[in-house]
Order: sequence, then structure tokens, then C-alpha cells
Amino acid sequence: MKRILFFIYGVASYAVGVFALLYLIAFLGDMVVPKTIDGPSMTSTWKAIGINLSLILLFSVQHSVMARLAFKKRWTQFVSPVVERSTYVLFTFFALITLFYFWQPLGGEVWNVASGSMLYNVLYGLFFSGWAILFSATFLINHFDLFGLRQVYLHLIGKDYTPLVFKEKGFYKSVRHPIYSGLLLGLWCTPHMTVSHLFLAVLWTVYVFYAINLEERDLIKEWGDKYQDYKNRTGSVFPKLSKKRAVSTKEA
Repeated sequence: MKRILFFIYGVASYAVGVFALLYLIAFLGDMVVPKTIDGPSMTSTWKAIGINLSLILLFSVQHSVMARLAFKKRWTQFVSPVVERSTYVLFTFFALITLFYFWQPLGGEVWNVASGSMLYNVLYGLFFSGWAILFSATFLINHFDLFGLRQVYLHLIGKDYTPLVFKEKGFYKSVRHPIYSGLLLGLWCTPHMTVSHLFLAVLWTVYVFYAINLEERDLIKEWGDKYQDYKNRTGSVFPKLSKKRAVSTKEA
């Protein structure tokens, strides 16, 4: 019975996690959903900035702290390791939904590219390409492990969990964090950049590079010289274009 409950919990967490990610795309792209990142200012500027800053901080702390090895070691004393990742995904869902619901538009416009122009189409093309890169990168790792579904499925059928093997394939041959690469494209490539959008884009970009630093400390602890060598040969979110990188790749 416990295995079934864990599996149901994992499936539910996976479903709301994917929903939150799809909602984020619509939220940033100003489409479909009832409330997006843009709109007229509804409160004082400083109050809106304070609220939005708190929402971004809430998401950033949740997303980074719960992903750290030290936190997981303590957290799994209270939460089964089987559903640890599913719980992380569920908490991420709550952090994002809170951001979507309480977000305060700031008004103002930074740029607005004319609809139908070549630049407009290029920017939207890059926007959707970013999310396509993000999604496909999750499958290169193991999409279902990343969202916690693999863990509860293996538990359901009575198999022990086996950690993922370190591999360099697809985007990961040249970029260590293509998921973040896709997110950055999704954040910045918009034909209509408002002050609200810029505020989120700047702060999330800062967060991305801070999160990468924290994540790579854990990865070096886990994989040692193997990851350090990988780090030296590849770009963080953009490929290295130097001759040194090209030679290293060829020799590998």
C-alpha cells in the first residue's frame, strides 16, 4: 500500500511540476493564461518591487537550498528518499504558483518590436527554442529521474534506485547546463520587454549563475576530477569557442 501511495504522490508531483513549467512559459510569453508578467501597475512602485523581490527570493531559496546535498542528507531523515525528489518538484510548484499569483506588474516599456517584423519572428523563435532546449536537456539527463517519477516507479516494482551515470551527450558535450541556457533564452528573447519582465529577467539571471556555482560544488564533490576536467573543457551556459576547447573535444 505504501508503495502505491508513494507512486500516486510521485505522479501527482510530476503532473503539477510540468504544469508549473508550462505555465511559466505562458506567463513570460504573455499568452493563454489569465495573468502574465506584464500589465498596468496596480500598486505603488516600491511596494510592487518589494513584493516581487520577495517572490523571487522565495523561489530562489527553495530551488537552491532543497537541491543541496547537505540539505538532502538532513531532509531525508524526515522524508523518504523515494519521494525526496518528488517533494522537491512539489515545493517548486508551490513557489512558482505563489510567484504567478502575487506578481505585481511594474508598468513601463523597455522595447517593443513591431508585430510581424523579421526581428519579432526571430525573438519569438529564440523564445520557443529556449524552452525546447530546456525540455530536451531534461531528457538527455533523464527527464523522469529529474522530476522524481523514476524513483517512485522503481520503488513500486520493487527495484532499488540506481544513480544516474555521468555522460556527455547532446548539448552536454559542449555546455554543462543547457537547462539554464534554455531558461535564459526564454527569459530574454521577447519582442515586448516591459520593466516587469526586465526586473525578473535580471534577477533570475543573477540567480542562475549563483545556482550554477552552488550546483557545481556538489558535482565536484560527487564526481571529483572527472567533473573538474569536464568543467575545464566545456562552457557553463554557452559553448566555449576557443581553439583550446576544439582541440580538447577532438582528442576526447
